[in-house]
Amino acid sequence: MVKKMNVESFNLDHTKVAAPYIRLVGVTTGQNGDKVYKYDIRFCQPNKDHMEMAGLHSIEHLMAENIRNHMDNVLDISPMGCQTGFYLAILNNDSFDDVAEALDKTLNDVLNATEVPACNEVQCGWAANHSLEGAKQIAKEMLAGKDQWHIVFAE
Repeated sequence: MVKKMNVESFNLDHTKVAAPYIRLVGVTTGQNGDKVYKYDIRFCQPNKDHMEMAGLHSIEHLMAENIRNHMDNVLDISPMGCQTGFYLAILNNDSFDDVAEALDKTLNDVLNATEVPACNEVQCGWAANHSLEGAKQIAKEMLAGKDQWHIVFAE
């Protein structure tokens, strides 16, 4: 028996998931009743594939800047250390369809981008490590699996 961990994703059997997918991983209710919904947006199959760092870094910048144009109450979108996906935290919205629509629009923004926002030494901690083409390839691959985003586990 595996010990239950404090981190939700450490309790997920990564051998049973089928990326790409969008998965609600947790809800936190604040003292005033507001709810923060945390999503696992998995781009790559765990332990089989990962995003290369320069492309991941650039798609992080592009998604962080653009997703807020398509969805209200985005608190954060952050890459996973394993380089297989992102966590999205939003306030008071538990709609899978809203998340999927905002992600679709945001990834299409990536495909249409001509530059990576905040890709300079003043606004970024590792400005030399970016790849717009890498970000576009990651976005293209994620969008190719859009019809499967609602399926988390392999059959």
